[in-house]
Amino acid sequence: MPTIYEKRTYSVTVGQMAEVVRLYSTLGWPALEAGGFAKNCIGYFISDTGELHQLVHLWRFESDDDRRAFWKRLFENAEFMAFAKQLRPLIKTQANQLMLAAPWGSHP
Repeated sequence: MPTIYEKRTYSVTVGQMAEVVRLYSTLGWPALEAGGFAKNCIGYFISDTGELHQLVHLWRFESDDDRRAFWKRLFENAEFMAFAKQLRPLIKTQANQLMLAAPWGSHP
């Protein structure tokens, strides 16, 4: 099975992006790194044009089973879930998209 990429887009409540950035910087990312989860992360991005107030993150997994096991482990991680409890009220919507690499070009 080919590598799976997952794009997660969080629409942040207007006026709350600074708090989202603070929470990720001080709690979220440190929890991901401490738990060994950051290695699957390609990157986090904040929208600057188009639909604003969005936090987009890209993840890489070896298979769908790997992806499902990853999220299950992460959601069982107490440190990350303490962060998520504070983050969730700031998020209006979440959209997840699974993607496969095209058969040409470079891939992260």
